[in-house]
Amino acid sequence: MSGHSKWSTIKHKKAKIDNKRAKVFTKIGKEIMVAVKLAGSDPDNNSRLKLSLQKARISNMPNDNVKKLIQKAAGDSNSTNYEELVYEGYGVGGAAVIVDVMTDNRNRTAGEIRHIFDKYGGNMGETGCVSWMFDNRGLISFNLDKVDADTLTMVAIENNAVDVEAEDGNLNIYTEIKDFDNIKNALEKKFDEADVAELTKIPKDNIEILDLDQAKLLIKMMELLEDNDDVQDTYSNFDFSDEIAGLL
Repeated sequence: MSGHSKWSTIKHKKAKIDNKRAKVFTKIGKEIMVAVKLAGSDPDNNSRLKLSLQKARISNMPNDNVKKLIQKAAGDSNSTNYEELVYEGYGVGGAAVIVDVMTDNRNRTAGEIRHIFDKYGGNMGETGCVSWMFDNRGLISFNLDKVDADTLTMVAIENNAVDVEAEDGNLNIYTEIKDFDNIKNALEKKFDEADVAELTKIPKDNIEILDLDQAKLLIKMMELLEDNDDVQDTYSNFDFSDEIAGLL
């Protein structure tokens, strides 16, 4: 797909390691609480909560933790209210960057995000400055050790998937947002629960980074953004050669 970028690959590899950290549980916990506050505690009537619970299972988040979060969000009007915000800007080399956050203190979070951009040669811009460079998509991914790639591809295409792509031992199915739930249900009915099921942003085009030092700055900036407690997800459109990737 035209929008495939090195950061999406690096991020998903990093997520496999980060799944062992309590920080990942904290981020999923925020998603669960926001989902419950917005649309109630019944996942059958709350697609956002249903998706968050699947992410919790995939990340091996303890069931007791999940139940406590749902009960807290549903029953305590004084529990923390998180605000969803999106920050946009540029990294070195002109790479476009989007940062999704959930925060209980927007001033603190804005300052921290801006500091990371500035420290690594980027700059935070106005809302909308780079979001037009990305398409909103659904991503459903299955480990190829568990499924037959040809059959999975056929079912995905029959259900109007936008694109299907093999990457690092997984088969990634990309969907329009409006078709995400239907395609996810059709695939999971036949192949059991997906290894990844999430809404994401895919760059329409990539910008190639030819300088090793710039590549290192970009990776470090994106990793620090991901590690921030208030950041839920990050997206960028940078790409670089396999030669530079091998030197990172």
